[in-house]
Amino acid sequence: MGVGVVQPIIGVTTAMEINEEWYFVSPDNIEAIVRSEGLPIMLPYLTDYVQINDLANKLDGLYLTGGGDIDPILFGEQPHQQLGDVMPARDHFELVLIRRMIELGKPILAVCRGVQILNIALGGDMYQDIYAQIDRELIQHQQQAPKYHPSHHVTVAKGSLLHQLTGKERLRVNSRHHQANRKIPSSLKICAKAEDGMIEAIEGVGGTFILGLQWHPENMAKKNDPASLAIYRGFIQACKERRSAEK
Repeated sequence: MGVGVVQPIIGVTTAMEINEEWYFVSPDNIEAIVRSEGLPIMLPYLTDYVQINDLANKLDGLYLTGGGDIDPILFGEQPHQQLGDVMPARDHFELVLIRRMIELGKPILAVCRGVQILNIALGGDMYQDIYAQIDRELIQHQQQAPKYHPSHHVTVAKGSLLHQLTGKERLRVNSRHHQANRKIPSSLKICAKAEDGMIEAIEGVGGTFILGLQWHPENMAKKNDPASLAIYRGFIQACKERRSAEK
């Protein structure tokens, strides 16, 4: 990166302990953005709509990271017995920010929990616990292996954004989740599934870069996985182009 070249500003969502004492995010997320020539900014949970709008205007892209579970009241359900920790402040902040970023036509990349809150923000819903709420046999989606290990395959829709970025119609991905998207709204489309039928990736139907992955490409990018690196580079490139278009 040459001197004077402006990197796109990427808002990175954060997690928080249930006792609400501190924010945190995996360094792998930050490294993946930096390595792809983006400037990551860790985001606190704002509540004021004016502040969130100002934040959206300043960001060139939004990166929705993984984390805890999502409040099922947001999609019209009562809490299931297998529901884990929820952080209402995070849910509220991310829902408002996602919708504003989409209104502004700015790129979004979402991973794990991120793909679920993205889907809910646009009117979809999800399984609170895939093992309790799906009656067919499932593959292992909570791998017993190092976090960067690609544990199962997904089939990628030909011609999709994910296909264009990776050049692959079949990817091997890591997997650490017990929740997953169920109903997908018309503003999104499914672009990858696991062999058991689980929705593994969704993307926007318009021209804006909107991509959500159920796995954790940040961990695989750290190990130089070509497909994962291509996803982050494609996201940052879209942010650069969006930034240039504003000038």
